[in-house]
Amino acid sequence: MKGKRTSTRRRQRTTLLTALLLIAGLGATVPAHADPTYPFRNPALPVNARVSDLLSRLTLDEKISLLHQYEPAIPRLGIQSFRTGTEALHGVAWLGRATVFPQAIGLASTWDPSLLRQVGSAIGDEARGFQQQRPAGWGLNLWAPVVNLLRDPRWGRNEEGYSEDPYLTGAISTAYGTGLTGGDPDHLKTAPTLKHFLANNNEEHRDTTTSELRPRVLKEYDEQAFKPAIAADAATGVMSSYNLVNGRPNTVNPALDDTVRTWTSKDLLNLTDAFAPGNLVGSQQYYGTQTEADAAALKAGIDSFTDNDTDSGPTTTAVKSALSTGLLKESDVDKAAGDVLSIRVRLGEFDPGGGRYGSIDASVIDSPAHRALARKAATEAAVLLKNDGALPLKKTGSAAVVGPLADTLYTDWYSGTLPYAVTPKDGIESKLGTSVASSEGVDRIALKDTATGKYVTAGAGEAGAPLKETADSGTGAQFDVFDWGSGIVTLRSAANGKYVGYNWSNFVNDQKQPNGWYVQQQFKLERQDDGTYLLRYAGYETAESWWSNPVYLGPTGTDGTLGLVAKDQAAHYTKDVVRSGVDEAVAAVKGKDQAVVVVGSDPSINGREAHDRTDLSLAPSQETLVKAVHAANPHTVVIVENSYPTTLGSLEREVPAVLWTTHAGQETGNALADLLYGDADPSGRLTQTWYRSDADLPSILDYDIIKSDRTYQYFKGQALHPFGYGLSYTTFRYGDLKRVDGGYEVTVTNTGTRAGDEVVQLYTHQRTSRDKQPLKQLKAFQRVSLAPGETRTVKLKLRQTDLAHWDVTRSKWTVESGTYDVLVGSSSSDIHARAAWQVKGETIPPRNLSKATRAENFDDYSAVHLVDESKASGTAVSAASDGAWLKFADTQLGAGAGEFSARVAGTSSGTVEVRLGSPTGPLAGTAHFAGTSSPYDYTTVTAKLSGAAKGRTDVYLVLGKDVRLSTFTLR
Repeated sequence: MKGKRTSTRRRQRTTLLTALLLIAGLGATVPAHADPTYPFRNPALPVNARVSDLLSRLTLDEKISLLHQYEPAIPRLGIQSFRTGTEALHGVAWLGRATVFPQAIGLASTWDPSLLRQVGSAIGDEARGFQQQRPAGWGLNLWAPVVNLLRDPRWGRNEEGYSEDPYLTGAISTAYGTGLTGGDPDHLKTAPTLKHFLANNNEEHRDTTTSELRPRVLKEYDEQAFKPAIAADAATGVMSSYNLVNGRPNTVNPALDDTVRTWTSKDLLNLTDAFAPGNLVGSQQYYGTQTEADAAALKAGIDSFTDNDTDSGPTTTAVKSALSTGLLKESDVDKAAGDVLSIRVRLGEFDPGGGRYGSIDASVIDSPAHRALARKAATEAAVLLKNDGALPLKKTGSAAVVGPLADTLYTDWYSGTLPYAVTPKDGIESKLGTSVASSEGVDRIALKDTATGKYVTAGAGEAGAPLKETADSGTGAQFDVFDWGSGIVTLRSAANGKYVGYNWSNFVNDQKQPNGWYVQQQFKLERQDDGTYLLRYAGYETAESWWSNPVYLGPTGTDGTLGLVAKDQAAHYTKDVVRSGVDEAVAAVKGKDQAVVVVGSDPSINGREAHDRTDLSLAPSQETLVKAVHAANPHTVVIVENSYPTTLGSLEREVPAVLWTTHAGQETGNALADLLYGDADPSGRLTQTWYRSDADLPSILDYDIIKSDRTYQYFKGQALHPFGYGLSYTTFRYGDLKRVDGGYEVTVTNTGTRAGDEVVQLYTHQRTSRDKQPLKQLKAFQRVSLAPGETRTVKLKLRQTDLAHWDVTRSKWTVESGTYDVLVGSSSSDIHARAAWQVKGETIPPRNLSKATRAENFDDYSAVHLVDESKASGTAVSAASDGAWLKFADTQLGAGAGEFSARVAGTSSGTVEVRLGSPTGPLAGTAHFAGTSSPYDYTTVTAKLSGAAKGRTDVYLVLGKDVRLSTFTLR
């Protein structure tokens, strides 16, 4: 498929180039506004024709220069420099003040594609506005959205994704991407890139771990998150992820071409993640030289290399070397360069005035319209988890707002710079028109060295100063301690309100908030048996393999300056509580008519890129705070502000109301106030299962959601909150579910006294199947706004083809005949209407193993790994131990199979047994394997089969340790 599509595009470009040159020769006119010098500057010509013309004018060196992230200018043709990669996950990031929308998980929690398209369009406009301020380089290739599925809520980058469900992820990403592109694939506002292809959902050793995807998980789950936006031309390419899939680095995943490019007729710009090409010869050791590595990436479907920062030299040198040694052909370079240029043409770079969107300027950045949109998004993103009648609050009486997140807003790694910040306290005060009592509810402490009697002291000025031990016991020796769970705390100096951090030489109180790639503001207060504490530096880099410095603090200078010392030299401190955070918060809420506690996470600390979470619980001191405040004031409502499901457990049972929001950007406080006081109806819905315990989750490295019963589709336990869950201030009644042309319809009535939004969700379940099927699977949804008493008929699209699953016996999509339950309701577990659909599809026939069968197409397995069949393509199965097995269910052996044949590889000897009925069933034959020179050197082994190998039965292949099995037959 790849070769056919590529060659077809080349022919189209050649034909178009010939045609336009003939036209030019005949003196054809061009529009007055166009530059007639070169056809590639003529916006009236088709994109392919313009790309072909430009390619024909470039030297080989110039074409190669286009394959790196930083593409240089080509002055002789008047071409500017170009750079891939402007971050735009929930607003334009890293370029200055810009509208900051809720984190991606929050945007998805709106279940509102129309809103997401508006948000995407606003961010696309702001990217254009920034572009006007950076005319030397085009930064309109946006690295967003992230569509990796949130199958494990411990993933450090949970905040960046949308959902554990591929259908919802596809709908949200398509809407957001359509907004970013402008909705016209030939005239792009921006060029969004989907991240991170493929199956990238763990951060621990992300460049060396392999995500094992059996074909059904690959086809039904992971690919389905990426396909919709590409198929809808709402994204212009994918970024390959750091991890491996089935033993092969995604930087050289052939699916970049063979699969992704088949989803659209448009040229795509596929690129690598930062420094990933270097990993191929570094941490992954997949290739011996960068020349081999870059050549393989280019042939697999990569067009642009994000490597070595701004230095394109290593990349262009490797590509030239690959050309000179025959690893690449010039046509390979032409193909990739053409993909790059196709995007640049569609962005309007070569059009007069920058094309359709070239006039958008910086006035759009943080405009009043975008501020209003940010408020709307933050409002719709919040999810009401519990309400025993405590909400909405009355706008009369006294109030208190307490908690570590009550009067601050945190930004994450991919956030833009907040142009302003409306905290929860700000929003509530604005809503009530008066000030409210407040407390962060954190302890203020002093650390006294038991050996010297001196105190840890910070600087009083704006810039702070290196921490020292001094005799000062006043404000300079006091620190507010914020507990973020897992023993991690941050220390904010009472002297200047700045956080203490490490600057590679000293500990200085100079940071407004924890921040940076290495979050150097993290500490642990380790209690010792004698009641004293050691102060441990716990910055992210201390977990890196290259970190070799000590991690404990103690005086290192004659002036008492604190530095890093070995544990046996660490200072022992008493922790003197100057002010109790719980006592202060309790005092603030006592006697008040309403108390709001805001707890949650710091997105720079509680999981983020390169760091997974180890648990899902709320920080212990935060839970203690909530319980104390509730005990002091029964009119307590809780806001949980974080980026992931939380095991709230007993806390949620005790308090009357809980509202969840992600870190929702500049308008967080206004949005929360609108919801708390009833000016808006809570309408967000969860996009992930909220588990009761971490024990409900298997290893984060287990990607087989089918076998391990992951996500709402397969999870058989009792969730704390199910997928799709969320409460409203009003109530809704559903009518009967009726089948109509193209789907189903149901009436929904607002039976309450308030206007509200309901998210109507349609799920299906296949009652009987050859294969294990999901318990429920989202197939459609619609958000509807209803006035009190209003009834609306909601139509939900559902076609028979939507019921297909991947048939591993024939490697094709299949709709089986049978009864399918169609379920409509308010969440995956709150079903209000149902119907049975009798579907005439097909019956999957028994397996025919007389044809070559790929080992990866098993039905079940034990103790095996999915591995790379070769470095270029294919998946094989490798035995992790003796006795590993593969099941091939419902096989028709007929009158009998006489011989077993298999392609195997591996550097040690082993066997492949053919057994019937079970892994320990009757032995039909054994093939012996003497080993090969490498894991990629396959040989064929055979075995005679006994007369028992006949009829219709389950066939099991039992493998010896380290045997790699590619394909096999039973004849």
